[in-house]
Amino acid sequence: MTALGDLIKQGKNVATHRPRPRVVVDAKTWNLAAVVLGQGRLTLLGLWGDKAFVHMALLDEAARDFAVLSLACKTGRFPSVGQTHPPAIRLERTIHDLYGLLPEGAPDMRPWLDHGQWPGHRKRAATDYSFLPAKGEHLHQIPVGPVHAGIIEPGHFRFTANGETVVRLEERLGYVHKGVEKLMAGADLHIAAKLAGRVSGDSTVAYAVAFARAAEAALGIEAPPRAHYLRALMAELERLANHFGDIGAICNDASFSLMHAHCGVLRERVLRAADAAFGHRLMRDCALPGGVASDLGKDGIAAIGELVDEAKRRFPALVNLYDNTASLQDRTFGTGVLRPELARRFGAGGYIGRASGRSFDARRDFAYAPYDQLKFEVPARGEGDVDARIWIRIREVEQSLDLIGQILKRLPAGRFRAGLPKPGRASREGVALVEGFRGDILVWLRLGRDGKVERCHLRDPSWFQWPLLEAVIENNIVADFPLCNKSFNCSYSGHDL
Repeated sequence: MTALGDLIKQGKNVATHRPRPRVVVDAKTWNLAAVVLGQGRLTLLGLWGDKAFVHMALLDEAARDFAVLSLACKTGRFPSVGQTHPPAIRLERTIHDLYGLLPEGAPDMRPWLDHGQWPGHRKRAATDYSFLPAKGEHLHQIPVGPVHAGIIEPGHFRFTANGETVVRLEERLGYVHKGVEKLMAGADLHIAAKLAGRVSGDSTVAYAVAFARAAEAALGIEAPPRAHYLRALMAELERLANHFGDIGAICNDASFSLMHAHCGVLRERVLRAADAAFGHRLMRDCALPGGVASDLGKDGIAAIGELVDEAKRRFPALVNLYDNTASLQDRTFGTGVLRPELARRFGAGGYIGRASGRSFDARRDFAYAPYDQLKFEVPARGEGDVDARIWIRIREVEQSLDLIGQILKRLPAGRFRAGLPKPGRASREGVALVEGFRGDILVWLRLGRDGKVERCHLRDPSWFQWPLLEAVIENNIVADFPLCNKSFNCSYSGHDL
């Protein structure tokens, strides 16, 4: 039996949870799960609070299976997972901020989302935060943010440097905490679906699809085949737009604005095609529980077909331009290296993990519809530097263009939305794992007897990526931070909820 299977066997199964098991465990089994995580035998998918419970989603990558473990916190405390598995530390700090549940033995109990300004809480000054110390001769600190030059979200970065060399970077985020999960509680499904699509604007499709799949699992229904294909079409268009934007922006941070301009044109072409096909440039509110909001017409198919043709014609020349510009390669090659063992330990998803040898993709490894009927490859490299993260994006652009072609050719006829059942007599739960452009997005949902949301947890891939940015910048120069940061392109909004 696998490590995950052994943990599941020791808990009490919650029958209303679909499609993966959720089991209620005791403190002994919870601690055992933390030890197994620390040994690297399982991967942490998520850790969140729920009134008097904590929940932990665990992934067995070899068996391509995951499950949720739940522990009752009768005294308002639970054994810390972070004391043996560091990726859990920020999540535990968040649980304490939002639910007051105390992780016993936690190595770090500083507030995370709570910046001391919440109503009803003890007010604290913005500067009342203890950054971790760095000791040594000739060290100085460079505070950056939370307000930055340009129209971007807020985040604070505290550099400790020796000359130009970064000795330590520590992040402080949480400035765009919106209370999404609290807003979800008591909301109707259609309102909750809109909220899910607003967790991180650049991933609105991925979040909407993940929420819809979790809701459908809880309700015991299946979206029509045509809806699955249209969702995948939206998801691949979203992936294309973001990858085009990122490739250009990374090159721009290396002072190569020509790539930025050409990639910006391609990104704009994707957004216009999406608008023509689905009525919104970002395709917001287009995927919903039961299917999609509207069908795809002939004009939309033609617009997407023209986009694919243009991208396939223009993108290879940009790839050659990147590959043959020595001054650009000098900035990206060997910069910001993420070691494979760190990528695996943190369960880094998307292009960050795949550039460091962790070949995980929810579309392939959990083969949800319609990806179980489509052919595609998941690119991976082992160098783990900025250059590798660019190349992963390049290869994913090529795969997405091919996937879009397959989807248009195989798009089944029929309904694009299924009706939702009436509320039941008991609460029902669902969980979904969907691949966004940054990596895997987890949504866990509980519906009450009235059909409204009782609890919803949405986990962005950035939770396990932001900490790794602190690691990759060490021993690089301060001037390379924008390059490393953009090559990660983590979400502030998705992380801060």
